Amino acid sequence: MKCWLALLLLAATAALAQSYPAKPVKIVVPFPPGGGNDFIARFVAQRLAPALGQPVMVENKPGAGGTIGIEAGLKAPADGYTLTLISSGYTITPHLYKLHYDPLADIAPIIQMSRGPLVAVVNPAVPAKTVQELIALAKSKPGSINFASSGQGSTIHLAAELFALRAGIKLNHVPYKGTNQALTDTIGGQTDLYFSSTAAAIPQIHAGKLRALAVTSAERLAAEPAIPTMAQSGLPGYEVILWHGLAGPKGLPRAIVERINAEVGAVVQSKDAAEQLQTDGVMPMRSTPEELHATLRTEIELWRKVIHDAGITLQ
Repeated sequence: MKCWLALLLLAATAALAQSYPAKPVKIVVPFPPGGGNDFIARFVAQRLAPALGQPVMVENKPGAGGTIGIEAGLKAPADGYTLTLISSGYTITPHLYKLHYDPLADIAPIIQMSRGPLVAVVNPAVPAKTVQELIALAKSKPGSINFASSGQGSTIHLAAELFALRAGIKLNHVPYKGTNQALTDTIGGQTDLYFSSTAAAIPQIHAGKLRALAVTSAERLAAEPAIPTMAQSGLPGYEVILWHGLAGPKGLPRAIVERINAEVGAVVQSKDAAEQLQTDGVMPMRSTPEELHATLRTEIELWRKVIHDAGITLQ
């Protein structure tokens, strides 16, 4: 009897995978059009549609640090027709916003599609050519170094706070409404330090307008091997990664999870994916649902501690 039940379940799962999708699929992006999250969602959607044989639409639902769109996506029916783009900030918002969903229990992780480091850069007038020299400068002149961010509670903000906590120094936070002005003012000398996407920073580094100190990944950038990692610069275990992924509501059938994982994985491993994703400072990757879930769990705990220890609140 159990054998027959198992065979019936297997047949039903196979039939579900083959029949899905029977109508258009929607990807909810919890941020406004035009940004990196929106770009990656549209890049994937355009190439996913032919593979699924149905239109794949992108719907932007910005607000409250991305939590409005994420809530809408995670509370949709668990049928595979509403997917949600999640990114690095997903693991930060639980500690800064009052959520109406559980970031681990109410999600069906599908795939992590990209990953990439930040790069710590300083204005060339700052008398520090290495991470250790910057730390020494900060300790010798407490409160003298200002760092820019793309906003209170952003990944860029918390990357700098994690750096300060690990280094045992105090930095002054200067939040901006977005990355462009933060980078511009670091180039102009209004701020001293910025944790930038590599796509935005590398041209300015080559032009001599910024000085690179370290990347935040565990390994050096293949394209810029001269830039050390934070770990190699005296902060072992320091790692902050920008990433993007896809998720569905809890209860999403495993057959649908595996179908989307396979199709999106093929998209991000295509020839043009690396070149296109580099415009946002990330590289393609293909994770299992379990690997994405592990990333969420690890980062939620990491940022909980950083936000607590640094005393960060939304102002």
